[in-house]
Amino acid sequence: MEASSSLWSTFSSGILLSFLAVVWTMVWQNLQGLQLQQFFGRHARRHARRLAAMVDPYLTVTVAEYDGGRMRRSDAYKETQAYLQRATRAAGGGVRHLKAEPAKDPDRLDLSMGDNEEVSDEFRGATVWWLAYSSPPREDNAPFYWGRAARAEQRFYRLFFLERDRDLVLGEYLPHVRREGRAVMVQNRQRKLFTNLSGDSWDSDGVWSHVVFEHPKTFATLAMDPARKKDVMDDLDAFRNGKDYYARVGKAWKRGYLLYGPPGTGKSTMIAAMANYLDYDVYDIELTSVRTNTDLRKLFIETTSKSIIVIEDIDCSLDLTGKRKKKKKKAAGGGDDQNKDGGKKEGQEAPGEAEKEDKGSSKVTLSGVLNFIDGLWSACGGERIIIFTTNHVEKLDPALIRRGRMDKHIEMSYCGFEAFKFLAKIYLDVDSHPLFDAVAALLREVEMTPADVAENLTPTSPGDDADSCLAALVEALEKAKEKAAAKARGKGKKAADEDDDNDDEDDDEE
Repeated sequence: MEASSSLWSTFSSGILLSFLAVVWTMVWQNLQGLQLQQFFGRHARRHARRLAAMVDPYLTVTVAEYDGGRMRRSDAYKETQAYLQRATRAAGGGVRHLKAEPAKDPDRLDLSMGDNEEVSDEFRGATVWWLAYSSPPREDNAPFYWGRAARAEQRFYRLFFLERDRDLVLGEYLPHVRREGRAVMVQNRQRKLFTNLSGDSWDSDGVWSHVVFEHPKTFATLAMDPARKKDVMDDLDAFRNGKDYYARVGKAWKRGYLLYGPPGTGKSTMIAAMANYLDYDVYDIELTSVRTNTDLRKLFIETTSKSIIVIEDIDCSLDLTGKRKKKKKKAAGGGDDQNKDGGKKEGQEAPGEAEKEDKGSSKVTLSGVLNFIDGLWSACGGERIIIFTTNHVEKLDPALIRRGRMDKHIEMSYCGFEAFKFLAKIYLDVDSHPLFDAVAALLREVEMTPADVAENLTPTSPGDDADSCLAALVEALEKAKEKAAAKARGKGKKAADEDDDNDDEDDDEE
């Protein structure tokens, strides 16, 4: 009897334990649904932060060199860097390791603090501290398409301040830093001429390398018809002051210019005059150094506002008409390209060499260039001018130069009489001369570029004056006229000979 009673007691205990386990499982699942773990965790972390604040009353704000996407440098970082240049100079002996860069004044240097240096600043009775530091580049072989920021040293500024100054620092001091930083950047700004690096050069300074832009050409010294020159200047003024207009009509704040004409007609000097007139930087893109459409997009993203983006001789830079692939396919085909014995013809590249050359060549397409001009990415930033130059406008794809992409077409033609008088005034300081009539008559008959006219008007010896230089120009124009006439006679004679040959062939057939 006792044994059966004990067995029943054990059985009842097992049922009770099973019931309790089932109930606990149901209760625990409901507790997880209520996220009580996160609730208690938040409370624990909150108390931990309060305890830490009692020990360390400082708050921090970190300004990274790159935005979250890491595709371009942060404006906030550049403004902070400019602001801290002034604070570093005022810090006196507080900073032991400084970085020096050339300043706008050739006798001065712009100083900034080196890594792991700290500088203090005061604002309305509150003291804050700035720390400069950097982190090493990634060591996991970041892919090329991640951009240079993933493979370069990352730089930061960290701001420390007391918690009691939180509202003052976040609400007033940081906007003050950005405003003052922009003012310093404007004061120290040097206009630059950029070019894109080729190959795999992805250093900490990015895909652009630069020199100070010091081209002396201005519209005041540009040989061009005064009326056409004024038209260009008015167009540039309308663009520079058109921020509200572009926003109202819903267009990206950019404008395209196509400069076309024979070599020596002043396309490059026109770009320099435009840059000096607007006070813009110049980005000169070498398309043959751009490997893919994605790289072209990255180049555009890393340009700044108030800049002119230039692609010179675009008809020679790349084949953007689709003929390149057809030529390669034709060259790669069999038949006539090989001898009967399977040997390689003279001058024909081996397949391996062709593949190697194709691998290293640019893969930029017409579609990529069109998206570069007016695609979605072209709206990143603002106040940019895009200029194409070409000697043969008829070779360009119409889609590339239509209005809306190249908004204004400017023909840089041969020298006319008005441009000549301007050059005579600039080079010889004469407004009139007996030889002007002869020059005017010859310029109506002869095509001579402003560069050639300017070269003839340039004094080359101590005895040269207006008389000798103008006489040299007249002589050069007369020679050019005779050469053109001889060339025309030669063409006429060749055409006549071809007609005679055709007549003889007709007679033989009869």
